[in-house]
Amino acid sequence: MELAKLLEGVAGLEVGPDAGAPITSLAYDSRRVQPGSLFFAIAGENNDGHQFIAPALQAGALAVVSERPAPEALAGRWVRVAKIRRALAGAARNFYGEPDSRLTLVGITGTNGKTTTAFLLESIFRAAGIPAGLFGTIEYRVGGRVVPALNTTPESLDLFSYFSELLQSGAKAAAMEVSSHALSQERVWGIRFSAAVFTNLTRDHLDYHKDFGSYFAAKRKLFEGLGTKPPSLAVINRDDGWGARLLELPNPRRVTYALNSDAQVKAKQFTQNHLGMKATLVIPDGKLEIESALIGRANLANILAATATALGLGISTEAIREGIRDLASVPGRFERIDEGQPFLLVVDYAHTDDALRNVLNTARELTRNRLIVVFGCGGDRDRAKRPLMGEAAGSLSDLSVLTSDNPRSEDPLLIINDAMVGLQRAGKPYLTEADRRVAIHKALDQAHEGDVVVIAGKGHEGSQIFQDRSESFDDRQVARELLHELGYKKMSQG
Repeated sequence: MELAKLLEGVAGLEVGPDAGAPITSLAYDSRRVQPGSLFFAIAGENNDGHQFIAPALQAGALAVVSERPAPEALAGRWVRVAKIRRALAGAARNFYGEPDSRLTLVGITGTNGKTTTAFLLESIFRAAGIPAGLFGTIEYRVGGRVVPALNTTPESLDLFSYFSELLQSGAKAAAMEVSSHALSQERVWGIRFSAAVFTNLTRDHLDYHKDFGSYFAAKRKLFEGLGTKPPSLAVINRDDGWGARLLELPNPRRVTYALNSDAQVKAKQFTQNHLGMKATLVIPDGKLEIESALIGRANLANILAATATALGLGISTEAIREGIRDLASVPGRFERIDEGQPFLLVVDYAHTDDALRNVLNTARELTRNRLIVVFGCGGDRDRAKRPLMGEAAGSLSDLSVLTSDNPRSEDPLLIINDAMVGLQRAGKPYLTEADRRVAIHKALDQAHEGDVVVIAGKGHEGSQIFQDRSESFDDRQVARELLHELGYKKMSQG
C-alpha cells in the first residue's frame, strides 16, 4: 500500500518519505520488521521503541513513525505524527481494509466479570450460528486457532490483523475485553464497536490510574467513541453507581441489567448447587428460563450482562438459552478441581477485595462446614488494596492462608505484612506461608468433608513472577498434584 493511502486520516506533522513509497507491512516491534515495513517507535511503560530504530532500519524498515522531530540523518525516512498510538491504529485500519466495520464487535469493560461475560457472549454467538472471535485475559480465539493472551487487550495493529483474519475465516462477530489500560493508552483507538458493555467499577489498577475518577474516565471512553461514533448499543449494570453515569451518554440504544435494581433484564428466581445454577430472567418481552454450569451471584450478573447484550443485538432467546447452557466453565473463574476429595475445591482469579468478597460469598453458600481460602496480593500494584483483601478474606472465611501471589520486584514477606493488617482486623484464624505450593498444601491438609477450599488470585495463570525470574506455576495443576499426594484420586469412568 502506498504511504499516502496508509496515512489517510492520520494526524501528521511532517512526512519525509515519498508519498508513493510502497509499504509492505507495519510493525511496532523491531523483531517483526521486514523489508518495506513502516516502523512505529512507541515510548511505552517499560521499553522505548526509539531505542530500536537502528535495528528496525537494518532489518529493512522503509521509514520510522514517531511523535518526535526527525533526526537530521533520518529526515527523508521519518514520519512525525501528533499521537503515535492513534497513528498506529489509523494506519493499521487502513492497511487491513477497515475490518472492524464488517464485524459486530462487542467491547466489555469493567473491573470484574469481563472474561466470563466475553466467554458467555462467544458461546451465545456460536449457538446463534454466528461465527465469532474472542479476545481477553485468558486467550484470543481467531478463526480456528487459539493464541495465548499477552495483554487483556492487544495493540491496535494486532487487533486489526486479527479482525482481518476473522473475516477471512468467515467470522461475523467478536466479543472483546477492553481494559482500562488499553483505553487510556489508546490501544483501541479508531475501532468501531457495535456494542459496549459495562460490568462494574471497584478498586483495582489505582497504581496506574491514581484515583477512581481517572479509572472511570478511562472506562467511559468506550461508550463515548474512540475517534469513531459511539457504539450504537450500550449495556449497563444498574447495580453499580458508576454505571448510572454512563446512562447520561447519548448512545442510540441502551439496555440495562441488574441483580438488585430496577432494570430491563434482571433475575426473578435463582437456585444453585455445586454443579451449577438455574434462574428465571425477566426480559423486555417476558421471561427466560436458563440453566448454567457456572456458580454464584457474580456469575448470574455476568449472565444478565451477556443476555442483555445478545437481546440488544437481536439474537433469539433460544440461542441465548442454548449458549448459556453450553458454556461448561471459564478457565480459572470459580473453576472446580475434582480429584475425588470429599470437599469442594475451586480456583479463581479474584485479585481485588471486591472480587474476593464475591467469590467467598458464593463459596459460603455452598459450604456445609468450613470455608478455607488461600490468597495473596500482587507486587508492584496498588498497596492500599492489600489490607482490604486481607480483611475480606479474614471476615468471610473460617481459615485464611496468606501466601505469595506474583511478588514481581517486591519482597514477598513485605507484601504479606501489608495484607496481614486486614487479616488481624478481621480477628479470625489465619496462617502465613510465603511458598505458594506449601500454602496450598496446608489448606488442603486442613480440609474435611463438607468444607470448601478457594485458591484465589491467579486463576488461569501458568506462572509466578518474581523479581529475577518467572517460574511455571498453575494453581489448578498444583492443587491436583497435592491432592494426589494426600491420597485422593478420582475414580475413572467407564
